[in-house]
Amino acid sequence: MAKVKTTFFCQNCGTQFAKWQGQCSACKQWNTIVEEVIQKPEKSDWKTPTQSASKRVSKPLKIKDIDSSQEARLDTFDTEFNRVLGGGIVPGSLTLLGGEPGIGKSTLLLQISLKLPYKVLYVSGEESQKQIKMRAERINANNDTCYILTETKTQNIFKQIESVEPDIVIIDSIQTLHSDFIESSSGSISQVKECTTELIKFAKETATPVLLIGHITKDGHIAGPKILEHMVDTVLQFEGDRNHVFRILRAHKNRFGSTNELGIYEMQGSGLREVSNPSELLISKKDAELSGNAVAATLEGVRPLMIEVQALVSTAVYGTPQRSATGFNAKRLNMLLAVLEKRAGFRLGAKDVFLNITGGITVDDPAIDLAVVAAILSSNENEALQSDICFAGEVGLSGEIRPVQRVEQRILEAEKLGFTTIFVSKYNKISLKNTVIKINLVSKIEDLIRFIA
Repeated sequence: MAKVKTTFFCQNCGTQFAKWQGQCSACKQWNTIVEEVIQKPEKSDWKTPTQSASKRVSKPLKIKDIDSSQEARLDTFDTEFNRVLGGGIVPGSLTLLGGEPGIGKSTLLLQISLKLPYKVLYVSGEESQKQIKMRAERINANNDTCYILTETKTQNIFKQIESVEPDIVIIDSIQTLHSDFIESSSGSISQVKECTTELIKFAKETATPVLLIGHITKDGHIAGPKILEHMVDTVLQFEGDRNHVFRILRAHKNRFGSTNELGIYEMQGSGLREVSNPSELLISKKDAELSGNAVAATLEGVRPLMIEVQALVSTAVYGTPQRSATGFNAKRLNMLLAVLEKRAGFRLGAKDVFLNITGGITVDDPAIDLAVVAAILSSNENEALQSDICFAGEVGLSGEIRPVQRVEQRILEAEKLGFTTIFVSKYNKISLKNTVIKINLVSKIEDLIRFIA
């Protein structure tokens, strides 16, 4: 009997150690190092499809002799998913999709697999075939090319892949798989690394794309070793607020496209609906004009969005005024309030200020500063802004309105949605001609107050 070999891994960052120690020297976390069995069997009668295929011998090539033409991508028939991936799924690629429990990761990939005309093998280690069938009936999709397999052992999965010969493989989830080559439990660092390595070898040698679902930790990071994100080709994050219907798909890493793209979905009882024009949904419909509302022209990646900023300014009941922001950086809100008080003379130090970005989304774009300031001033004076004006500008500490990137794209989006006036920085270079929308140029906060007063 072979001697059992063990080693120690950090559960946080995946660093390997020869012996146990209290603190990980790599990530500086305490009590994260655990012992795992790493002995692999010396002989095995199991044979993956990749082992039976002919081995390709890699030879060095001159860089000018390498074919740079792009491979044909597989269309997912999902506009938002294609946009985030950069045009579709690349053959032989490994894509990792992470997100909070219950956010809709499995629903998204099952919905895509039921749309595809290709042969898809959906492997689930968390749900039974009947449970997946119930979800598919709720989505109201019928497909003769989607195969469902409930299995967690990689050796058995590869045997089924060899018999089915799918065009795409979906694994739900990577943390539930285990290999006979590693004796530790499912979800451990060594098991996740080994199973991912086997899937990468299969994907690259057979040019079959593999989509993985990954769990996340309480900190929002994908569970398992950090090396997992380095090994795969694409890392997608599916996020949103459970109390709202919107879901956002972002690319944190993409070897075959941009990471600036964004996909937006609406969660419904019949599955996820693609949102082609999110601006109309993020701007609330009102019968009467109300104070404290302003519309900002923002960018999520390279996609322009019109979002509504709501502010409420009221007299502080208690001694210390409250400052609360939902979907916006609270420290930046405090900075903007200080600028308003110092540069514009508004006495807001003794008042409560509440700020909300509608739709349950979080915005980091500094270009919404101007809309935040306008909403605060509107609520403070109890005067409603016109519903057909919007804002795009960053506010500096001296009260100046700084230019923002891709301002012309924001202006065109505002014009498309029917806005008649937009406020932007005077220092933005704008070359647009024959636009219907009126462009008001402001250089400091005082100019904005003069326009909207």
